This record gives sequence, structure tokens and C-alpha cells, in this order.
Amino acid sequence: MKISLWKIVFFVLIMPTACLAGEHGGRFVMEFDLSGHDSSKEARLWVPYPVSDPYQQVSNISITGNFSESAVYTDQEFQNPLLYARWAEGTEKRTLTFSFDVLRQERLQRHLPEKEAAWDPADYARYLQPTRLGPIDGVVKAKAEEIVAGRTTVLGKARAIYDWICSSMYRDPATRGWGPGDVCKLLAEPGGKCADIHSVFVALARSVGVPAREIFGIRQGKKGVTDVTTWQHCWAEFFLPGYGWLVVDPADVRKKMLTEKLGDNDIMTYGYRAYFFGGIDPYRLRLSTGRDLRLTPPQQGEPLNYLMYPFAQVGATSLDWLAPQSFTYTITHTSN
Repeated sequence: MKISLWKIVFFVLIMPTACLAGEHGGRFVMEFDLSGHDSSKEARLWVPYPVSDPYQQVSNISITGNFSESAVYTDQEFQNPLLYARWAEGTEKRTLTFSFDVLRQERLQRHLPEKEAAWDPADYARYLQPTRLGPIDGVVKAKAEEIVAGRTTVLGKARAIYDWICSSMYRDPATRGWGPGDVCKLLAEPGGKCADIHSVFVALARSVGVPAREIFGIRQGKKGVTDVTTWQHCWAEFFLPGYGWLVVDPADVRKKMLTEKLGDNDIMTYGYRAYFFGGIDPYRLRLSTGRDLRLTPPQQGEPLNYLMYPFAQVGATSLDWLAPQSFTYTITHTSN
């Protein structure tokens, strides 16, 4: 992709002002009611529990309800904080309200090192492994090697994969939820939503030796009170030696292109592609990372694909987290 000088000026001076707010915050209220499910069976609920980090401050946490027990745990492998609640057999009313304030910072990572520092891949082995739906051999590795041909650095490979995704994948509004992230299927049919798109980024990156991971979260409303029950979103990070974890969000590039009816060569497309490589807006909240999760306390059945939604089981039956009206839960956000 050839970029003229005036487009570079647009990226540096105009695009940040157009997209960003610096910081944004408000109060999330998550309300759960499992009263409508079989009361003769034990009910259990796991909710991603947000914590403060360099880009977000979480405070004023409140947890209320009539649960038999409740606690905050972490999963054993990725140490994701989890709010857990249990209702004993025979409990008719089963409610929980989880609320907290968040102030999120815009994340802009620029001035990247020109020379790659020495690093040991063994230190990042967890982020170089395949997952159940994200293999790193076969067609995945073949495609990645084709994409990164001639690149020898972590930054060069990651940028080539990011650019390929921005050009070759697309947002498919018909995808249920945010997609399962089945990478082999997506390479054959490259339409999906954020979990799909970033699963492909992570698998391609890992297959050519670039440590990468998905970050799962939820968007904040921008004004007033907003129902954000279905506003989950994920993005990705890769490890850049000598710098740290660098954020990318090609899914939001493709979403902007879809909603604004942009083509590959439109000036705003160039701007979004520049911004979302090392940048994300403050209208989101980080919740978790990792795939194929065994929760704490452990759920019944197979590992959880990812933890971006609440998860509940009544007896041994998992509720459909993509059907919040029957689950039943709502998530609202009130902007500051």
C-alpha cells in the first residue's frame, strides 16, 4: 500500500482528533435473574470481573443478591478474575446485581523501536500455542508464511498479518454473537465479527513465532444511559520485543468500513488502519483473555471457548449466553 505525504499528515494530525476522546467512563450495572429456570437444581453463575490496569480504573464495586454464596476467584491458567455466585437447590428467587464505575484511557502506542531487541520465545510460550479452534500448523501456517514472506522481525510480521486481515477479511453482520473464532473455517470463508477476526490474527501470528492473544471486553455507551447487553467486543495484542504488548483492532477497521461504506482506498480507511495498529479508543472495558478456559470453581462439561459474556449453569445444563432474554440478564452503562 503506497501512502502519499498528505495522507501521512492526515493520520498523524487529523485522525486522532476525529476518533478519540482521551478518556471515557461511567457506571456499569449488570442484573441477573435465574428465577425462571428449574429451581430443583443448583444454579451457578460466573461473570467476568474487571480490574484496574494501566488503561482503566475500576472502583465503587457493589454486589448484591440472594445467592447462597458468592466470591471472586481467578481461573488457574490465565488468572482472569471471576465473580462467582451459587444458588442452592430449591431456591425459587435467584437474583444478583453487579455494578461498578470505570474510567478508561485511550491507548496510543507510537514511537516503536526500529531495531528488534533480543528476546526468548520460551518466556511467551503460552502465547505461541495452538487452541482448540486456532491451530497453528497446516493451512494456517501456510497462509501465515505466505503473508509474511520476506519479513524477518516480529513487528514486520505482525504488521503484514494486520494489513492482510484489514484487506482480506470482512465484518459479517449475520454472525451470531461475536463469532466462535474457528480459524480454519474463517480462512476459507473470511467473514465474521470481532472474535472471529482476532482469532485469525492470533493464530496466524503464533504460527510464525509472534506471541499474540485476544483481549475480551465490552463497549461503553457514549452518552446518557445505554443498554449495552449485547455490546461485547474483543481486540488483540502481540508482544513486541523491547517494547511490550502492542494493541491492534483490525475488527474495528472492518466495522468502520462497513458502517461508513468505505473502500480499501478511501482516505478514512487509511486513517482507521493507521490508528488501530497500536491504538484503541477509550469507549471499552477490558474483561479477560485466554481460550479454552476451565473456570473456578470448575464448570461442568467442556472448556469455555472464551469469557466475554456471563456464563451460567443450572444443574449440568449451560445457559445460552447469546440469548440474554432467556438467560436472563441485562447490562446498562451510564456515562459520566
